[in-house]
Amino acid sequence: MEYMEEVKVSRHTGRLAQMWIYLGKLFRMFIFQSDWKVLPMSAIIAGLVSFAVGRNMFKTMEGTAMGTFALSCVCIWNGFFNSIQSVCRERAIVKREHRSGLHITSYVAAHMIYQAVLCLGQAVIIIIVCNVMGVVFPTKYLTFPVPYLDFVISLFLTTYAADMLALFISSVSRTTTGAMTVMPFLLIIQLVFSGGFFDLPQNVMPLTNLTISKWGLTVLCSQGDYNSLPMTSVWNNVLKMKDVEIEGEKPILELMVKIEKDGRKEEVLMKTAAYNQKEEYRFDPAVVNECWGWLALWIVVYVLLTVISLEMIDRDKR
Repeated sequence: MEYMEEVKVSRHTGRLAQMWIYLGKLFRMFIFQSDWKVLPMSAIIAGLVSFAVGRNMFKTMEGTAMGTFALSCVCIWNGFFNSIQSVCRERAIVKREHRSGLHITSYVAAHMIYQAVLCLGQAVIIIIVCNVMGVVFPTKYLTFPVPYLDFVISLFLTTYAADMLALFISSVSRTTTGAMTVMPFLLIIQLVFSGGFFDLPQNVMPLTNLTISKWGLTVLCSQGDYNSLPMTSVWNNVLKMKDVEIEGEKPILELMVKIEKDGRKEEVLMKTAAYNQKEEYRFDPAVVNECWGWLALWIVVYVLLTVISLEMIDRDKR
């Protein structure tokens, strides 16, 4: 029994008709072959992330950096898992049907539409779960005056870009095992070269533009108004030294008590934050549009690579 159902296409069937045939097959698989499991899995992962890092997300600089990085990772993981096996698990069927008249563009277009629906559903689920877990999203908007819409678009584009990258990897992989083996390495590359969470040498930073995670993290930080938030890590680290004695006195404790008594703690936190602002995270529609543009560009690139690789499937002797 073959892992995937086979769809017979006529040599004279048009591209649009073929696309609808395959799209119908994909949605049948969603219902009858348990592909729907990616949606509750997204909810579980989003819940775990919200529980771990959601408390200070969009409230402090550190919490926002960590939280948005985690959300970007969730999106990339969802996208990878959605389609990493989509093509390689039916490679023999695709090769056979391509020889019978299958248009690769129709086949890829069907996957694009189907995966777009999945990615949109996952983006909405992430927002819902984060809200249920107590994450408070900013009320200010940069692009659309509709609550959460900016965030949904950013989460969707990040997930969809990762999805299309995985679809390309699936199109060139021999087996599902090979594709699943490559996926962790892709995820590590996305995490390390996000450009915002790990300190990288300056000569390596241009490589971050090639990653999905860099643009996903940047757009979420911008929408979360990262640069206007207080920074608490310096205060908290100094607080750990409050019991240090110098000549029988505790000057650090006395200073911190005085700052709090004078009601200037927030001023200190904001002053600390002022020295740690990042220009690339500024609250500006231009930043959002640039990030969305880069994510859209990578989506197009990965789709074209997928089409090219599958157009040569007849030469594949594997």
